[in-house]
Formats: sequence, structure tokens, C-alpha cells
Amino acid sequence: MTTNQILIVALISLLLVILPAIGLAKMFKKAGVAEWKAFVPFYNTWVMLEVAKRPKHWFFWQFIPVVGWFVTMGIFIEWVKCFGKFAFWEHALTCLLPFAYFPYVGFDKNSRYIGPEGVKLYKKSAIREWVDAAIFAIVAATIIRTFVFEAYTIPTGSMEKTLLINDFLFVSKISYGPRVPGTPLSIPFMHHTIPGTNARSYSELIQIPYSRWFESPVKRNDVVVFNFPTGDTVINKPEFQSQDPYYDVARRLGNGSLDAGRKIILGDPDTYPLVIRPVDKRENYIKRCVAIAGDTLEVRDGNVYINGQPGFIPPHSQITYEIETNGQPLNAEVMKEDYNIDIENPEEFAAMNGNKYVMLLTAEAVEKLKASGLARNITPQLISPSQVDSRMWGNVCFPYDTLHKWTIDYFGPIWIPAKGATLTLTPANYSLYERAIRVYEGNKLEQKNGQFFINDKATNQYTFKMNYYWMMGDNRHGSQDSRFWGFVPEDHIVGEASIIWMSLNNGIRWNRLFKTIK
Repeated sequence: MTTNQILIVALISLLLVILPAIGLAKMFKKAGVAEWKAFVPFYNTWVMLEVAKRPKHWFFWQFIPVVGWFVTMGIFIEWVKCFGKFAFWEHALTCLLPFAYFPYVGFDKNSRYIGPEGVKLYKKSAIREWVDAAIFAIVAATIIRTFVFEAYTIPTGSMEKTLLINDFLFVSKISYGPRVPGTPLSIPFMHHTIPGTNARSYSELIQIPYSRWFESPVKRNDVVVFNFPTGDTVINKPEFQSQDPYYDVARRLGNGSLDAGRKIILGDPDTYPLVIRPVDKRENYIKRCVAIAGDTLEVRDGNVYINGQPGFIPPHSQITYEIETNGQPLNAEVMKEDYNIDIENPEEFAAMNGNKYVMLLTAEAVEKLKASGLARNITPQLISPSQVDSRMWGNVCFPYDTLHKWTIDYFGPIWIPAKGATLTLTPANYSLYERAIRVYEGNKLEQKNGQFFINDKATNQYTFKMNYYWMMGDNRHGSQDSRFWGFVPEDHIVGEASIIWMSLNNGIRWNRLFKTIK
């Protein structure tokens, strides 16, 4: 947590107990307490607890970052009860507008102090009990979901065999520090859309700049949940969204030209209705962080290299191979048990001519096939630059230009931007970093007459404000990842995938329950 963030938390906590002080002083007078005590930050809440005869340990809970704000509101509610304020709307005003409501109660001649004894005489109706319990549950669950952990379901096979479709995970917000919501005005438990409609579940009336409490950097090889970086603009139909991203559709329609594709999309809003989403309301993705800020990444022959050294190979990562067997018939149960492949699943297995097959295999399965003698030849199916039609380079992978002739199996080298690091822009690297500088960091960036202009100033130097990460799926030939959309900025990081609490596939996968994620 930075000094600036600590100061912001402290300031909000301080304002909560200082702003209502004028009205609180008058309420103290009615309760027979010296008025000056209302103006002493936090001591005033101690006095409230004493007068209302509520547990004193509540006072100390106020100093827990963020959670303490809600504890202070709880103390306020117990305090106003001592003045006969029991209605739901009165408690809502106490929480949301204490700086206005406390003066109203303090100066109102009809509002009198009844003390904790009078509070005991009040009995809530059954409906009110249910309403209060529901509101408490919603608030508590929202706080936990925002700042502690969140449930997440694996929707695709991009992380197989590490994570399987319909694995249910807990994502830790503590690992990298909980991110303060950028769009706090939203319906609880809804990400960006009200179910059954195309309506937004949030309002952008209030937007908070990026901030993260107790910040900790993402570590290399962590399995991370993050907001989809190029999900800022989406085509708002089920068949598009993040499954077929807007930028991919635009390049496809424009035959490699993003600008040409944009014009087609903007000219047909009925077919391509667009929605712009803030960072924290973009789709959640899950991948493995293979390179961190400051690293140089390269993919050669389908293998990842970090800073010139072979990268970590996830135990269950897989790629596609062409297998020539010894002619022995393949048994579905044996293949599943011994080689972890479902030959009845067309996404994992396809028959070719004779005894040749295409299989999606882990490194462990490949070694077992070699050792068993079942496989005569095992050849990884890699896409080399020489296999790509020259007319297709604008559509292959990031950065979608004709200069960097990269494929998903032969990619880079590429440097991952780091906070505080200065980049010298060149015509060769402009396409790699222009989105990070322009979109993620909010600058005006132009290239004119061989010169670069940042915020209308001619310069080829840029110092990054954030750390960036490179994410890839463990299913290396079945993953939409950084090889297609580039860097993930730190303000898009949601949390670390920590544990599988449930897994379903025509029933419960019992062997995956409460399995930690590596």
C-alpha cells in the first residue's frame, strides 16, 4: 500500500467522524455529554459507544482499512437509536448523509434523547428484521467480494488441463491487494449487464481513479484473473462479446485494416451494436502470467523463453501433436487413464489417414507415448512464419502489422513495459506499445512525418506509469491470450486463482474438490 493510498484511507476515515461534528455536538448536549467531545476525531465514536452502551471493541474495528468505514456507520446507527430513530429511512440517512442528518436531529426540538433504556423498549417488526438482515448480508457479501475473494467459473478450455471447463474457483483479491472499484455505483453481484437484458448494471456517474490497497506485484507463473484488456469496446450480442472481440471482427471485416473494419461496424449499428465498458466492468479472463514487467519474452518452436532462458512449463500445459501410432487400436478408457486424452472429444482428438492422428497432449502424455511404444512418430503442429500467406499478416496475431512476422509458436522477442522505465519509440516498436501509451495510460499519441508526438509534444521518449504483464493459456494452441491482444496493465488485475472448490462434468469431479491451483 503506497503512502498516497494510506493517506486517502486515513482521510476518508477522518472525514466520516469530523463532518457530522456540528450536529453531533448538539446531540451530545441532549445526552448530557460535553459538546467539545464531538469535535475530537474517533474519541467522539468512543463516547457514542459508551453512551449507547454498545461493545467497546467496535471502536478498534474502525481502524481496519475500508472495513472500518462500515463499522463507523454501524456506530452511528446505534447512536441515533438513542434518539428514537428506528425507521429504515432514518438509518439510511445516518449512513449516507450523517453530516446533514446529525445537525437535523441535533437542532430538532422534537428529537429527544431516550437513552439505551428507551432503545430496549423498541421492538422491530418481522418484516423489518428480514429487511435489515438482507441489507446486512448484501453489504457484507459485497465487501467480501470486492476486497477479499470472489467466486469464478472456468468457461472455456484455454487453461486445460490445469483448469477444466466448469471448475469453480475462489479468486483471492488479497494476493495483489484489493482494487478499489472504479465504478462503485452498480447493482450488487452483477458484473456489467442485468441478466435477461442488454441494460448496464452500473452507472458511470461516479468514477474513481485506479487505486489498490496493500499493493503486491503479480509473480511470474501465477494463475491470474484479470479484466480483458481489449474488452473496452464490445459488440453487444451473445455471439460476439469477448468470444469474438470487437477488434478481431473489425480487422476481419477490413481484411486486416482496423480502420476499414471500424467504418463497416459503425455503419451498421443494428448488426453490430457497440458498448463501451470501463476497466472494472470488462469481461474477466483467466490465464497464467508467463512474463512480468521488465521481462523480455520470446516463443520459439512453441516454447516460451524469458530473458533468454527456457520458461516454466506448467505441469498440465498442452499443445497439438501429429501422432503416428504402431497400428494398435486405441481404447478410449486406456487413452483417458494413461494419457489423459479424451479420444471422443473432437477438440482433443481427430483421426487422419491410416494410423495417424491429431492429439492435444500434455508433455507428460508425450513422454508416456514414447516410452510405451504406441507412438512411432510424434510431431508438434506448429505454425511457422513461412507457412503464413503474406496477405494475412494483418490478421495473424499481435501487433497485427506487416513488420513483425510473428505467429503463436514463433513470437517476439518483446519487452514487457515496467513502471518508471523509459522507452525510446521507433518505427519498429511503435505498433507494439502504442495502445499501452495511448489507451491504457491515457495519452494522445501520433506518428507524423517520421516524428512522434505525445500529448502534442514532439518526443520519442516515454516513461511508463504502470507495470504490465504477459498472459498465456496452458492450452497453448487453444487460448486467446497476450499473443492476440498484447499486454495486461496492472489496473486490469483482479486477483489470483487460489483453489477449486467445486468441479462439474455430468456430476461432481470429486478428485478436483479443494485442489490448489499451481
